[in-house]
Amino acid sequence: MITIKDIAREANVSEGTVDRVIHNRGGVSKKTATKVQQILAHHNFTVNPVASALATKNKYTIAVLIPEHNQQDLFWKSPYLGILKATSDVKNLGIQVDTFKFNQYDASSYSKTFRLLLESKPTTVILVPNFFKETTDIVNKLEDLKIPYLFLNVDIKGFNNISFVGQDSYTAGYISGKLMCFNTPKYSEFLIIQSKENFTRNNAVSDRVEGFKNYFIKNKIDSKTTVLKIENIDDTEHRKEIINSYLETHPEIKGIFVPFSRVYMIANCLNSKNLDKIELIGFDNTPQNIDCLLNDSVSFLISQKPFDQGYEAVKLLSDFLIQKKVSNDKFYLPIDILIKENVIYNRKNEFTEA
Repeated sequence: MITIKDIAREANVSEGTVDRVIHNRGGVSKKTATKVQQILAHHNFTVNPVASALATKNKYTIAVLIPEHNQQDLFWKSPYLGILKATSDVKNLGIQVDTFKFNQYDASSYSKTFRLLLESKPTTVILVPNFFKETTDIVNKLEDLKIPYLFLNVDIKGFNNISFVGQDSYTAGYISGKLMCFNTPKYSEFLIIQSKENFTRNNAVSDRVEGFKNYFIKNKIDSKTTVLKIENIDDTEHRKEIINSYLETHPEIKGIFVPFSRVYMIANCLNSKNLDKIELIGFDNTPQNIDCLLNDSVSFLISQKPFDQGYEAVKLLSDFLIQKKVSNDKFYLPIDILIKENVIYNRKNEFTEA
């Protein structure tokens, strides 16, 4: 294997000069740099990123701003576990990963946690941009400090994030519309249920809803779609009353689309008559959602591969720090369609570890 020492000898320069050319540190004449680059290319010389990071004693810090999770809303546990796994994998590159959790329903918690994050003086930042106004303030601060940042799970347009890691939400919604048609009559009416927090702020949810509706429009399918907004979805009795009353007065509803990660909350409050006649589609392979899939109260789940989202975000930023480049400005995870018969093969210990 050819070494920097071999390259230096062939170019008749010092090893330090070769190192500066490899890492674009400057201080080398254009003529000499060109000569060294030609020799490097001739020998297909590549830098081992681990050895490079250790040799230069680089110490990088990735700070992650992510929602906290609880037993009622487990979705964010899985990306967090993916982040932990990646943290272990990039440690030898001289990269430290620090995680800061905020209340996903509280904009002030989001801003306050970001201020704590900044005190850690990160090299780069991964953030879940839950609130548009506050995200604008956060991004302005990061850009003032020249700190590169990446968006995780929620893709907001109009910012200078170096990449986005997550699901193509519009396509996931479009696929959901197609799935909804499998077991429904030629003309059907569908209900989209949204909670207060996600119909006011969540781009991923709004993109799924748009994709769902557009499936019927683009394919000229005779149908009607209505949105039901529930102010306090965590109040079980309120939720049951609102949904079952609506279905009683709208018996023509044949399917319910839930574009967020707690479809189990909807399935568990439907009375048996409504459950028997309605197709239910939701998102994410949390344990509660999977239970509903297995007992036939939910027809399909769309997985966002949340563990992989957390893992790939850290790996992508690690590559950026070591190699000074990003392979994709959008890193979309596969859209997995889960049914009762295949969910066991998709089920990792993503929600039961740590």
